[in-house]
Amino acid sequence: MKPAVPLRPRVPLTRIAAACAALLTPAALHAQEAEAAPKEASQQSEVVVVTGVRASLNSSLNMKRNAQGVVDGIVAEDIGKFPDTNLAEAMQRISGVAIDRSIGEGSKVTVRGVGPDFNLVLLNGRQMPASSLGETGPSNSRAFDFANLASESIAAMEVYKTSRAENPAGGIGAVINIKTARPLETKREIASFGLKVVNDRSNDRLPELLQGDDYTPEVSGIYSNVFADGTFGIALSGSYQKRDLGYNQASVPNGWRAFKGDENNWGTIPQPGQPGSERITNRPKAGDIYSVPQNLNYSVNGIQRERTNGQLTLQYAPMKDLTATVDYTYSENKIQTRRNDLSAWFNFGPTTTTWTNGPVAAPLLYTEIIAPATSDVAMGSANFGTRNKNESAGFNLSWKANAKLKLDFDMHRSSAISGADSPFGSNAVLGGAMFNRGTTTVDFSQPFPVLSIASATLDPSKMLVTGSSFRNSYMKAEVEQAQFKGKYALENDSKLDFGISTTKVKNRSAYANVQQDSWGGRTSPADYPDNLYVAQPLAPYFSQLMGSNGANLFNGFFVYDFGAVRDAAVKADGSDKLFKASSDFTTDRRTQEDSKSVYVQYSTDWEWVVPLSAAFGLRHEQTKVKSSALVPTATGITWMANNEFSVQFGQPGFTTLEGKYNYTLPSMDLEAELTDRTKARFSYGESIGRPGWGDIQGGQTLNQLARITGGTGAQGDPGLKPLLAKNFDLSLEHYYARGSYVALGLFRKNISNYIGTSTLQATPFNLRTPANGTLFKEAVTKGCVTTDLTCIRNYILNTYNGTQGVVKTGVDSNGNATGTIAGQANDPIATFDITVPANQKKADLNGAEFNVQHQFSNTGFGISANYTYVKSGLKYDNASLKEQFALEGLGDAANLVGFYEDDRLSVRAAYNWRDKFLTARFDGSGLPNPVYTEAYGQWDVNVGYKWNKNLGFQLEVINLTDETQRLHGRAKEQVLYYTQTGRRFMMGARYTF
Repeated sequence: MKPAVPLRPRVPLTRIAAACAALLTPAALHAQEAEAAPKEASQQSEVVVVTGVRASLNSSLNMKRNAQGVVDGIVAEDIGKFPDTNLAEAMQRISGVAIDRSIGEGSKVTVRGVGPDFNLVLLNGRQMPASSLGETGPSNSRAFDFANLASESIAAMEVYKTSRAENPAGGIGAVINIKTARPLETKREIASFGLKVVNDRSNDRLPELLQGDDYTPEVSGIYSNVFADGTFGIALSGSYQKRDLGYNQASVPNGWRAFKGDENNWGTIPQPGQPGSERITNRPKAGDIYSVPQNLNYSVNGIQRERTNGQLTLQYAPMKDLTATVDYTYSENKIQTRRNDLSAWFNFGPTTTTWTNGPVAAPLLYTEIIAPATSDVAMGSANFGTRNKNESAGFNLSWKANAKLKLDFDMHRSSAISGADSPFGSNAVLGGAMFNRGTTTVDFSQPFPVLSIASATLDPSKMLVTGSSFRNSYMKAEVEQAQFKGKYALENDSKLDFGISTTKVKNRSAYANVQQDSWGGRTSPADYPDNLYVAQPLAPYFSQLMGSNGANLFNGFFVYDFGAVRDAAVKADGSDKLFKASSDFTTDRRTQEDSKSVYVQYSTDWEWVVPLSAAFGLRHEQTKVKSSALVPTATGITWMANNEFSVQFGQPGFTTLEGKYNYTLPSMDLEAELTDRTKARFSYGESIGRPGWGDIQGGQTLNQLARITGGTGAQGDPGLKPLLAKNFDLSLEHYYARGSYVALGLFRKNISNYIGTSTLQATPFNLRTPANGTLFKEAVTKGCVTTDLTCIRNYILNTYNGTQGVVKTGVDSNGNATGTIAGQANDPIATFDITVPANQKKADLNGAEFNVQHQFSNTGFGISANYTYVKSGLKYDNASLKEQFALEGLGDAANLVGFYEDDRLSVRAAYNWRDKFLTARFDGSGLPNPVYTEAYGQWDVNVGYKWNKNLGFQLEVINLTDETQRLHGRAKEQVLYYTQTGRRFMMGARYTF
């Protein structure tokens, strides 16, 4: 018998509380309640029990249907069975949510075009800290990394797209609440154990030296039970996951240098009539923008990831209306990365070039003429070791004082720490090279850039260590929060919600770097045994990237063990401290935000032609900011290598700045039940997004690395205002059949106080630079009669060694002098570009979300699909060289999920697509250049088989069609990163006792 579609009677305001309670029960139980058909007057219709994929989708449907405002989410199919293995990958199925991927996994989320830094993450209603690491500097991000959390212990995820007064402030795109199971709400014994075997095929595309295990384990277990007549409950869950994987990448990691067509500068192509101008094909016009690459790099990367999660929850209810909860959550994510690469660095000597048409021109062919063949064929190695640890301990007391009043007190202390997990630091790079590179060409006409090198042949006897960088990045974030909430039932289907809270957020972001700029070679090739280097062909490692089979590819490089070559460098150099990370941070930013808030919300239901509901809320937020920064005293500038200048520092000291802001944030939700199956909603709310940690640092800091053109630095302002969004939502939802609905939502965000950056030219500490100084000019006129930097350095080091701040340390393998040249008293004062944040911009963001979910009666088949369209007038102008502001992360997204399920078999195929979007406004050059992530789509498949009521098996395939990802600059030919990962297979079993 086909179950009847349940009627949708007028439901009073208690339906919201009922829906919230339902989310905390096992998915199968409340799915049964949702699917049970009502009794008719004359007969009882068939009761349909639904579990698995359909249960999850139906529970998510009920969450959306019964919520106040616009809320979407995901509910676990069963205890320990979240729909995806990664929380971010699960969230990407929700309309309006797009994800950033890291090492082939979902990591951070963008909601409705608003980037990860402005989405607030809660755990059971508590604000969570977030920490992350920067590779070459301190991290400024507030974004939560969902890759740190396993999905097995998660009961549900709620995505609040509209503002509500009771949620903590800080989420403009959305407030995302992660919910875990509570034993006194499940009220039964649950014991489950799962085992998976993971085979990541990207591991097969690595050199043997970098490969991990072919098969790695994932184990998880959950136990929950109640005792003492249901007054005491315990829930314990844990998981351990190990994954060995890899990715290979073609890139221009140090970015592109953009120029006007008539510009004459370092890196520009010759102007008409100048020597070499005849070697330019399709010259960019005077008013065009064109860009030249700083370098080209091919890298192979082997990764080992270990993720450990655990949670303990204790509950005690000494009386029916009083429940105390204590819980502790722990997660640890350790990632070890080993890398070998091949690269060529362009020094912008004589060139032969071919260009695309303007007004934004990119090179199709870029050739640097090098004769004789004495430039470096760089083949470096890297070792990255990072550890992310999250802890949260909380206490909750819930008391139903009487039939009308319910009170809730909650407090927690949570921390997130990211740091090094390697003796070499969080990010260690060891440069290696042969110095036999001749004329070098890159073909950018295809998606894969093809590097060709004249004259060079692989010869291990010519390999030696050049420059190196041992970096140590650290971040610690802490949240201490106390919340008191109340609900009071009024007359006439009305109620009053109220609460107060205090939140202390502390952040420390620090960074240190031990760098050797001996890129011309350190010591001698004889110091490095030939057997350290293993020759490999390059092309096989990039077989999935379009154009990687180019006939002109320089098809060979050396792979080697980072630790072994590092030890050889230590032995040759006689100093260990130059080849290890330092814990003496040169950048150290410490910020504390103290917030106090109070909210009140009035909700009511009434009849006026159709049933109506309304909620009117007001939240007041007061925040004080105190920020300190370690400000080193710069003492001078030293010329280290051709275009490498180093700022020298003396004893540092902390400076402290303060700021504060207050906001009153209104919210309003209106809901009309047009029919028993159709709802219309309108919402308005205001929300804030707090500035990044670097923007509110308490002082001015200078970057150690400078160039011939000058240095860079940054200063912050703790008085910056947060972003303020005025959010409008209008939606129509039609629930036309059991488990099926269609919905259309329109939204608009008017966002002000966007933080832009202005660049000030300053001369801090009046530092003298040898660039274009007295000795520099003498070398140009007497020794070189040219501006060739190698010639100038040779002249100064050979002529003035031991005097006037000149120290010659030796001669590299090409006969060029090595050493340092300090700034002299009469040298020019260095100019620094200091970036300063300011509340400068505002933007309107408009969008639409379309959702459809359909279950084909009792066939077991169903589909779920959604499309999100977002648009803003604040776009990046590729034809402008000015530093500019544009919305990052803005792009359309779509999902399609098809499934089949019966009593034993469950099959789900899911496709996720994200359109092209602006990723960043600065590339690896440090200059204002756009970075675009190209459109990307991925298929994932999940097959489950229930052997019996206790035992089930599962097969998952991630990235079924082996997709690749590409990022580019102003033009599509300006590749920045082109990456291949691979398919991932997971086979598992779960036994429920």
